[in-house]
Amino acid sequence: MTETRPLGPDELGISIAPLGVGAWPWGSTWYWGYGKSYGEDDVRGAFRASLDAGVTLFDTAEVYGRGKSERILGKMAGELKEPPHSSPPPQGGRGFGRPFVATKYMPYPWRWRAGDVPRALRASLRRLGLERVDLYQIHWPVVPARPRLGQWMEGLVRAHGEGLVGSVGVSNFDAELTRRAHEILSRAGIPLASNQLPYSLLDRHIEHEGLLDACRELGVTVIAYSPIAEGLLTGKYTPDDRPAGYRGWRLRKKVVQVQPIVAALREIGERHEGKTPSQVALRWLIQKGSLPIPGAKTAQQASDNAGALGWSLTDEEMAVLDGVSA
Repeated sequence: MTETRPLGPDELGISIAPLGVGAWPWGSTWYWGYGKSYGEDDVRGAFRASLDAGVTLFDTAEVYGRGKSERILGKMAGELKEPPHSSPPPQGGRGFGRPFVATKYMPYPWRWRAGDVPRALRASLRRLGLERVDLYQIHWPVVPARPRLGQWMEGLVRAHGEGLVGSVGVSNFDAELTRRAHEILSRAGIPLASNQLPYSLLDRHIEHEGLLDACRELGVTVIAYSPIAEGLLTGKYTPDDRPAGYRGWRLRKKVVQVQPIVAALREIGERHEGKTPSQVALRWLIQKGSLPIPGAKTAQQASDNAGALGWSLTDEEMAVLDGVSA
């Protein structure tokens, strides 16, 4: 049986696998190389493999590939209504479940009023081919965020009231903004389900800043993006073999810093029937109480990510990873 846990407070009644898929690479040519090193058929394989493993949360955004990620996800989801005979579930698989679709609204400086939120959501719904999304999130608290927070939350309340969303969340909000967003939404009778944040063994700032504790206190699920540090925690890259293009240049220092962590991930993985470094890194996040959303460009990557489910790290192993990543 697939491992599950609540998303947001219990009153929402949402239970999904504690792992999702980040769809930023789906349609992103400049940064990720979509259309060059992988394409639509590869992404379709990742989508189907994720669902068959019980991983149903797919997170996208209107800005990913300028809407292309939403279109690709919508097309893949639409195909499930009549699954192609040429693509049956793997033997022994559980079959395709319903995708839990999450997308995000970017409050640009010229588009931050309450009415802009449901308007942008309707555009996202057209690209996705859906009547509503399961989770709608404010993508970034653009500066100055604090005087505009009330407008953004009012926009989420309107979208919820119109039946366009099942639940609402935020992304990249600090502890103060998270508390304020939670308070405003609570007055409207709407729970704050999630806060999507960068969180990995290479980036633990949300622990040190009290943000993780604040989310736990409020019953807000931390959706961890970049959970394997854009591939650095897979063990694939070394200082002499970095990712291609701009991504490799941007990560040139981190690829050095990550090597001791990767070594610890490999050692621990060997104790658990050969789990990969990325599976151990994702498992660490799951046991920290977060819901990681690694990217998956292919069926193989999606299957590898799903290998983080259904087993546990010991307290000692968690402590080792805490120490080496400190």
